[in-house]
Amino acid sequence: MPEKKTTSYPKEKINILFLENISDLAMKNFLDAGYVNVKKLSGALSEAALIKEIRNVHLLGIRSKTQVTPAVLAAATKLQAIGCFCIGVNQVNLQAATAAGIAVFNAPYSNTRSVAELVIGASIMLVRKVLDKSTAAHQGSWMKDATGAHELRGKTIG
Repeated sequence: MPEKKTTSYPKEKINILFLENISDLAMKNFLDAGYVNVKKLSGALSEAALIKEIRNVHLLGIRSKTQVTPAVLAAATKLQAIGCFCIGVNQVNLQAATAAGIAVFNAPYSNTRSVAELVIGASIMLVRKVLDKSTAAHQGSWMKDATGAHELRGKTIG
């Protein structure tokens, strides 16, 4: 069998930084693929902290709180791509990223089902006054009546 030809930058030299509690599965996938320099930080960083952290980073994974400003991008001399693990990319200065040749991508429909389920669940809880009943139950009172509570049937949301 012929030797596999290397066509990209060596994986052991690529530095990956995940911020804002990116899923452990993302980190595992990179590690399983042979990337050894994968770092994960729990929260968003201030601009100054991100400038210090990003100097040798090739791939950056963020969510919605991290702000990737022109100053951050200017300090990111090795950055090749930013993955936004969220719906939008408005937290990245796209004009500065484009000028620097940095690809920016997101996952626009990755959490659609989760959001829909949350909206449905919260809607039912609101119209059925679940919080009022839960609060009363925690205070030792059981609210048996349904005064002010409604069903979603026949209602339009949105």
